[in-house]
Amino acid sequence: MKNLNYGVIGNCRSAALISERGSIEWLCLPQFDSSSVFASLLDTEKGGSFQIVPTKLKQVKQSYIDRTNILETRFECEDGVFVVKDFMPRYRNSDNGGYYIPPDIVRYFSLVEGQPEFVIKYDPRLEYAKHETQNFVEDGCYEGVKETCYIKSQTLKGTYDSLYLYSSFDYQAILESEPIKLTKDEYCLLSYNQKLLPQDTRRSKLKLERTKVYWLNWAERTTSYKLYNDEIMRSALTLKMLSFDKSGAILAAITTSLPETIGEERNWDYRFCWIRDASMVVKIMTSLGHYRLANRYLKFIINILPDKDEKMQIMYGINGEKNLKEQELEHFAGYEGSVPVRIGNAAYKQKQNDIYGILLDVIYQQLEIYDISLEHSEELWTIVRNIIKVVENNWKKPDRGIWEIRNENKHFTFSKVLCWAAVDRAVKIATLLRRGMYIEQWTRLRDKIHKDIYKKAWSEKKQAFTQAYGTDDLDASVLLMESYGFINATDQKYVSTVIAIQGDLEKNGLMFRYRNQDDFGMPKSAFTICSFWLTNALFKIGRKKEAIDKFHKLMSYSNHLGLFSEDLDFETKRMLGNFPQAYSHLALIETAINVSESQLSDEEMLKDYIHEKKGLS
Repeated sequence: MKNLNYGVIGNCRSAALISERGSIEWLCLPQFDSSSVFASLLDTEKGGSFQIVPTKLKQVKQSYIDRTNILETRFECEDGVFVVKDFMPRYRNSDNGGYYIPPDIVRYFSLVEGQPEFVIKYDPRLEYAKHETQNFVEDGCYEGVKETCYIKSQTLKGTYDSLYLYSSFDYQAILESEPIKLTKDEYCLLSYNQKLLPQDTRRSKLKLERTKVYWLNWAERTTSYKLYNDEIMRSALTLKMLSFDKSGAILAAITTSLPETIGEERNWDYRFCWIRDASMVVKIMTSLGHYRLANRYLKFIINILPDKDEKMQIMYGINGEKNLKEQELEHFAGYEGSVPVRIGNAAYKQKQNDIYGILLDVIYQQLEIYDISLEHSEELWTIVRNIIKVVENNWKKPDRGIWEIRNENKHFTFSKVLCWAAVDRAVKIATLLRRGMYIEQWTRLRDKIHKDIYKKAWSEKKQAFTQAYGTDDLDASVLLMESYGFINATDQKYVSTVIAIQGDLEKNGLMFRYRNQDDFGMPKSAFTICSFWLTNALFKIGRKKEAIDKFHKLMSYSNHLGLFSEDLDFETKRMLGNFPQAYSHLALIETAINVSESQLSDEEMLKDYIHEKKGLS
């Protein structure tokens, strides 16, 4: 059994997963949703990887350079010590004021002591390893003019693709996996594109320092809190890497088909922009002071909804693609044998009414911050009015819900609450913009939805708001009723709902999304964000000591770098599902902020955390 002990590096164009032993095991180029270059994550035999294997290894340690997305893997060997600094370049381009974000990975080998020996196992498998990839050295000479040498990799069948590896190491030693002795700093640069300028160790070091400065400056602009700043920062840096610079889209995760339960078929491609997930990320990142990310996301929304009758999908490709046809890669064995391995996601066809409220919540937040001076405010106002038309015509209808049930429509409570939230935020936006003719009309609609939910979603038997109208099944998403302003935390019906949901859905300190059977049977793993939601809800209803204890325990289930996936195993606490998961990290930040900003009269409830931090400093 293995855990998802990976670090992630990225530059808002693509990202890679690097194992705790320094092996690149997932990378898609030239962008997040491209076909894979390395995919041993999904098939150890066929997928391909980029390994560094010391001859006399004693131990490996891995960490990020503080407040950056530069990953350091320290190899301590009998014959010496060296550190590999992995990153994808991202820094200000002085020529045009934009950012240099090439589809590149730099692996900078920093010698610490001795002369450590290792082999490089360089094994790219382009185009999801559907066909053989050929690797060879190009001699770098054309019509007598010497150019930079490199290893070129290319497909021999199927879709043509190619890749370039530049290095200060001997290329034949890399291709033949021959021993290499490190006597000074060296580099490897992996690029989707052929380089036009000569590459050397000095240039790679310069890229490293420039990228480090970029991330340090970005981190410095992040709001600080009384507590949990390290955890908030790592999650914020991860969420930033999940943003796609070109379009403003935000990904749910960088991987596909990591299973929710080992050996089962709940394996999905998450390399897309869900309106729900992305909007939640934008809201939390705005609270951390990152307004540019929010502004670019709103431009993405404007671009995918160009016409007034454009129907909003629940999700889009990162370039705004609307058709996300789902396919299976049958030649891949899957993560620990979990098949199918899917690319694309058929959920894009689903109807989920909650997306409107979550999006309008973000639009309201941005208009409130910027007043009416926000760029594109008129276009956003048009979107607001069009969304309310959709909500008015659809809020009474069943949908597939937040969990994307594939074979059944229901009157999901969360969807209804977020329809209410959509109209509530529209009323607030109309008030901000002084559009008086809409306020009265929308207020009546808001009150109508509110009464409907109170009447039909409440179960006297469960003493709780339930998953859907006419059922006694409970659902963790209902915990968000208070977060979106539908009900007060002090309302006895909310308090009772929180207690009922905890009693029904909690197991071994972790949370099910729901327990009732869906189209794939009974869920078997804990959905990480739901455990954070419960923690938040308990904190808000006054059970603060319990909530804080749960929060600290939950944070201990991250991997060695503080990263979370989508799911956790109830028994072993190993991480499952796609990774790193935006949902999990935004919920961690939200919970940390709520606890940190609360007016605690003493430090008793936080003494373990504070003591631990003092011990580490």
